[in-house]
Amino acid sequence: MASSLKISGLEVAYGRTDAVRGIDIDVPAGRVVCLIGANGAGKTSTMRAISGLKRPRAGRILLDGADIVGMKPHQIAALGLLQVPEGRQVFAELSIADNLALGAYLVRDAAEQARRLESVLARFPRLRERLGQAAGSLSGGEQQMLALGRALMGGPKVLLLDEPSMGLAPLFVDEIFAIVSDLKREGTTILLVEQNASAALEVSDDAYVLENGRIVLSGQASDVAENPSVAAAYLGG
Repeated sequence: MASSLKISGLEVAYGRTDAVRGIDIDVPAGRVVCLIGANGAGKTSTMRAISGLKRPRAGRILLDGADIVGMKPHQIAALGLLQVPEGRQVFAELSIADNLALGAYLVRDAAEQARRLESVLARFPRLRERLGQAAGSLSGGEQQMLALGRALMGGPKVLLLDEPSMGLAPLFVDEIFAIVSDLKREGTTILLVEQNASAALEVSDDAYVLENGRIVLSGQASDVAENPSVAAAYLGG
């Protein structure tokens, strides 16, 4: 069952440098919300705070109404809030099968593990063909599919996607966003951080524009896409 995520007054700092300056983001259950902005806008700092990798200076992060600020990353993952990190970060020396198994390390039921594995392999047939192969031997696009499959093995209630198309060939970019569309139809709650603003806005229900650590625009994704300043800055308009 999908969960909701609500961020209120979030501030993230590195020493004296303010990366995120009091932002509010609402990710209702079953919706796809994108966060767009230039490099250094604070997008990844926001994701790191949500997943527990960076302690925020202030603010609340509510998963189904319960504040998760201060929890460890593995505790947050156990609640069903799972992240596909920027740069994929697969375990290169391990096999594809072992990488996927690590995604389900909190699942104790062997039958449920097997069911999730079959679901992931049905979604990513390339991985099925190469289960015994080292993850590091895959192309960038295939590693992104593996990273996404690993997160899906955990049964996410909220899925954080951090720059899933970064560095990928156009064909793989299309495939990744087709998968995001499929997950959306299935009712998965997704917060998507993405520099490919056009693709992100097309697949999302709602959107937020982040500049210098502050939200400068928000609304339905279709409305944000039609905003002249967004078109000029991010869509080549």
